[in-house]
Amino acid sequence: MQDAISRNEIEQFVRQLVQKSVEAAIEEYVRRDDQRVRELSLIERIVRVEEELKALREIEAARFEAIEKRFESLQREMNARFEAMEKRFEALQREMNARFEAMDKRFESLERRLTFTQWFIGAGFTLITIVITVFKLYVR
Repeated sequence: MQDAISRNEIEQFVRQLVQKSVEAAIEEYVRRDDQRVRELSLIERIVRVEEELKALREIEAARFEAIEKRFESLQREMNARFEAMEKRFEALQREMNARFEAMDKRFESLERRLTFTQWFIGAGFTLITIVITVFKLYVR
């Protein structure tokens, strides 16, 4: 019996030792696994944050490109407007030049007429003065 008791005691002792070591091993495994889960959770969160940042960068890049395209189209539209205004001003400039040339011709013709009238009046006064002088010389 002592053999049996001692075997039972040894088995119980071994069971307790095995149970304690298995429990300790399981607790250590669970603790490490918990730590890994936390690390993986953090890594997963970091990956999600990086993906969100990447998505935000892509959205901002798309917005920037859209704004750039809008500014380019506005620039082209403004250039077209300025070219149209420039053409209009050139047409107005040509029209004004034509009017001034016509006015110059009119003033030149008026100047010629006034010069002719001035010479005609001068010649008429000279002739009248000569006639009066001759008439006064003979009438005397």
